[in-house]
Amino acid sequence: MNNVTMKINADDLILAALKEDITSEDISTNAVMPQYQLGEVDLICKEDGVIAGLDVFKRVFELLDADTKVTFTCRDGDVVKNGQKLGVVRGDIRVLLSGERTALNYLQRMSGIATYTRTIVDLLSGSNTKLLDTRKTTPGMRLFEKYAVKVGGGCNHRYNLSDGILLKDNHIGAAGGVKEAVKLAKEYAPFVRKIEIEVENFTMLKDALEAGADIIMLDNMSVEDMREAVALCRGKAETECSGNVTKENVAKLIDIGVDYISSGALTHSSPILDLSLKNLHAVR
Repeated sequence: MNNVTMKINADDLILAALKEDITSEDISTNAVMPQYQLGEVDLICKEDGVIAGLDVFKRVFELLDADTKVTFTCRDGDVVKNGQKLGVVRGDIRVLLSGERTALNYLQRMSGIATYTRTIVDLLSGSNTKLLDTRKTTPGMRLFEKYAVKVGGGCNHRYNLSDGILLKDNHIGAAGGVKEAVKLAKEYAPFVRKIEIEVENFTMLKDALEAGADIIMLDNMSVEDMREAVALCRGKAETECSGNVTKENVAKLIDIGVDYISSGALTHSSPILDLSLKNLHAVR
């Protein structure tokens, strides 16, 4: 995540998180540190994983005080180990204390997603299948969570509702059927937009292929049915499988030949990576 992206897209979100945590003052910090004092604190990893969100972590402190200096000994995407020192934050101790929780919340959450994503990407290694995220993200966190998926080696599905056409069961119901939904989408959408549609059985699949859908999402189908569906789609449409995909069950999907596997679990069920700020001390 570069500085331009950060300033255009992330700063307002980070400021909102800081305002949520500091409505009028940080009363605990102000009680013990009423005046400026230069200090340092170490960023420590407390379990093995993949780090993601270092620029966001740094930006929290910069938005509180532009003079804060953050140095890292690792980069996003690196594998980090329990006990490893990842960096140092140097600045006004009041800023270090007030920004600590918000900065760690971002870094722990993003690193947890990157770690979980890397686990599934490794399981898919050797196949031609790409791992995708979904829109099942935390409100206000989508930018950060989808970035973390990329750091972990996954790929981003559409960012939001304006980003691509995905016709799911309720869209199909609203349109009156699979063929009708695809036809209406083709009439409405610019020619540069691909049309993806969700199917749950072979009747829907046949209708989607006849209507000219570009991508077929195989939703909650058995492994045997998905394998047959992929064969039917070959040369006619790309394929994606979805439906409760986790690191525990993804292995059984590796050899069915699907182009994409999407997993909401990447962003809604990954545990955080345990990190902390320790050894705060004054610098004289």
